Amino acid sequence: MKICFLQVGSTQENYIQKGIEEYQKRLKKYIPFEMLVVPEAKNKKKKVIEQKKEEAKNIIKAIKPGDLVILLDEKGKQFSSPKFAQFLQKKMNQSPKRIVFILGGAYGFDQEIYNLYKEKVALSELTFTHQMVRLFFVEQIYRAFTILNNQPYHH
Repeated sequence: MKICFLQVGSTQENYIQKGIEEYQKRLKKYIPFEMLVVPEAKNKKKKVIEQKKEEAKNIIKAIKPGDLVILLDEKGKQFSSPKFAQFLQKKMNQSPKRIVFILGGAYGFDQEIYNLYKEKVALSELTFTHQMVRLFFVEQIYRAFTILNNQPYHH
């Protein structure tokens, strides 16, 4: 079992990257965790719809047979941290080789991605930058594992 966090585009802010690295280091205690980056379509001449289609192709290439895919999407299901931990445990119990959480590009996902992958999770009703979501989400994965392992991190 492995958890993968697939992102469109790289993390630009150094302070955010340092925070992500800290939680990645902490997660090693609980589960193999990887972060994958697929290129962001950055061609100002292309229309948004074309950019999303290009990003969708890159996302699909990164998915392996047997992966359980969950989109990070504003229209997804919201959880408290303990409920998210339960959700994650349930998904791990389904025995996929890899759970892949996907954060789309600045304009969201192409319809093809929504057609292929139905499960969606939202972090909040608030709007965050894609850069911040990366850190928040890795922290929530770590928090979920501390909850599942009765560690004092979540109180």
